[in-house]
Amino acid sequence: MTSIEDNLVKSGIILPEMPLPAGLYQPAKRIGELIYTSGQLPLVDGKLMEPGGKGPVTDEREQDAYLAARVAALNAVAALRAAVGNLDLVSQIIKLTVFVSSAPGFTCQHKVANGASQLVGEIFGESGRHVRSAVGVIALPLNASVEIELLAFSPLP
Repeated sequence: MTSIEDNLVKSGIILPEMPLPAGLYQPAKRIGELIYTSGQLPLVDGKLMEPGGKGPVTDEREQDAYLAARVAALNAVAALRAAVGNLDLVSQIIKLTVFVSSAPGFTCQHKVANGASQLVGEIFGESGRHVRSAVGVIALPLNASVEIELLAFSPLP
């Protein structure tokens, strides 16, 4: 069986350095066997990615926001790895919560969230199958288009 860390290398997915918090919080926290990540934005080198990383999502910007959700999910996985030390110690991704800054009338938050879900599946395979919420909101921190939270299970040694 291929390890998750090996799978990252084989798939060419490069996790970024864990983004520095934009406020007074921890990027991830372990409580027993559960690891919670704080909301992660589509930041690349400390800045919101373009296109797609900024502002409310419209029907015309859906695909760009889908890609931004992948980047935000990468940042969430980086925070997860920092909390556990090695992704092979993660047995299951339990839940993904995706907040989408939505323009009035935009109702395809689930399609934007698929970007994050697909990336998690690519990294974790079957153990990446998760439950999910995709929520439309009026605004997100730093005027981001998406914000991603992960909940993962990692047995204690």
